[in-house]
Amino acid sequence: MTAPSRQDSPRAEKEDGDAMAGAADKVEAVGDGGVAASTLREAHMTRRVLLKMDTRILPVLALLFLCSFLDRTNVGNARIIGLEKDLGITNLQYTQGLAVFYATYIASELPSNLVLKKITPRVWLPLLTVTWGIITTCLGFVRNFGSFFAVRALLGIAEGGLLPGMVLYLSGLYTRQEMALRIGIFYTAASLSGAFGGLLARGLSAIAPRGGLEGWRWIFIIEGLLTVVAGLVAYFLLPTGIATASYLTPEEREFAKLRLQNSVSDRFNPVHEREEKFRWSEVYRGIFNLQVWLTATAYFAILSGLYSFGLFLPTIVNDLHITSNANEAQLWSVIPYAVATPVTVFIAFVSDRLKLRGVIMLFTLPVAIVGYAVIANVASAQVRFAMTCLMAIGMYSSVPCVLVWNSNNSAGHYKRATTSALQLAVANCGGFVATFVYPSSDSPLYHRGHTIILGLLVFSWFSILANVLWCARINKDKKSGKYAEFEGSGDDRDPSFVMIL
Repeated sequence: MTAPSRQDSPRAEKEDGDAMAGAADKVEAVGDGGVAASTLREAHMTRRVLLKMDTRILPVLALLFLCSFLDRTNVGNARIIGLEKDLGITNLQYTQGLAVFYATYIASELPSNLVLKKITPRVWLPLLTVTWGIITTCLGFVRNFGSFFAVRALLGIAEGGLLPGMVLYLSGLYTRQEMALRIGIFYTAASLSGAFGGLLARGLSAIAPRGGLEGWRWIFIIEGLLTVVAGLVAYFLLPTGIATASYLTPEEREFAKLRLQNSVSDRFNPVHEREEKFRWSEVYRGIFNLQVWLTATAYFAILSGLYSFGLFLPTIVNDLHITSNANEAQLWSVIPYAVATPVTVFIAFVSDRLKLRGVIMLFTLPVAIVGYAVIANVASAQVRFAMTCLMAIGMYSSVPCVLVWNSNNSAGHYKRATTSALQLAVANCGGFVATFVYPSSDSPLYHRGHTIILGLLVFSWFSILANVLWCARINKDKKSGKYAEFEGSGDDRDPSFVMIL
């Protein structure tokens, strides 16, 4: 057990109380002091609660997401150092092994989110992590295409529930205006996984041959075992929710619950949502929602680029012949991810401050569009490598905004669970595109693959624009009284529930 922090100690509580009292006295001297002091105390408590949640929850989720991306894309690192040759599989069989992962991944997302409430995030998310960590380790012992295909299928089933589960989990802890930054922080783990994965793969491949196993096998074995440890750590650190968060004092827990409950214009009563009974009508309301289909198809296009980037960047960089050594190419593939990481956090911060999602994406997506347009049509290796940095920046910085948008605009636990999972299920179909657009026969320029992703990102831009306009229309209709019949409904149809653009 660590010693209590200054924030948690009785002495700190007294000091904070004295400081608050002194500040309140100064305000009262000016007039209307009671209201001002109450506002000051509320702001102080909000900062304390958010700081504690951010430092206890986000690092754990970031660790799980880092492991998730690492374990789904490390096959790209293994490929360039002998996986295909040692297993005796063709390029087509390799892509089939990638595709089956996304098929099972997508199939497991919605069912996973619907059972999350019953099993609780504290148990379900770590359980998924430990399971896929064991499966990843098993990839280090496959001997042919059949076993490779089967283990990748199981990996997809285990990993599929993590991201929609984390989004749903966070939506019950933070207000709508706080979500993008938090998701942006843990989503940077995806870009860090590329950097960390390249460095780790370079180091692990040097083990070979050891124990009769080639170097690429050790990538799966060691990374899988690290994931199992991460899952066990998460079980002991994640709270089920605000009401059971041990790192909050009783006063802070009560304040945190009231903060969400009283922000009616921001979100709806979390107590009501905890007691909400399952109804198929809420699932249908989530499925037949235009917003979810506009953002899901836009996200599909982005993930087509993002997944192909993660899976094939080592191959693309290796084919640039910047270095003659495949292991050194692993190190070069770290750079685009390292550049994208701080930009992603910054964009998420701006998105929360401006309370905008789609509008922000209308400016970030063109960065990736430019990157793909240039890399698809320029032969210079140096220019093409620079474009990989733009591709990473534009795609990664767009994801927190689109990922949180549906959750922001959905109220009611089961509707939000449905829209979050459905959006990801549709979007992750981009994995099928990603596995087939960069065949080895198109090397070294990969003009066709880059052009396909370019077209999809342009489509994504127009889908985001359409959703911004649709949300603006709903807000206008609510002001004009067209949603008056839903007043007091306690969900996103209520006229007081304002759609975020």
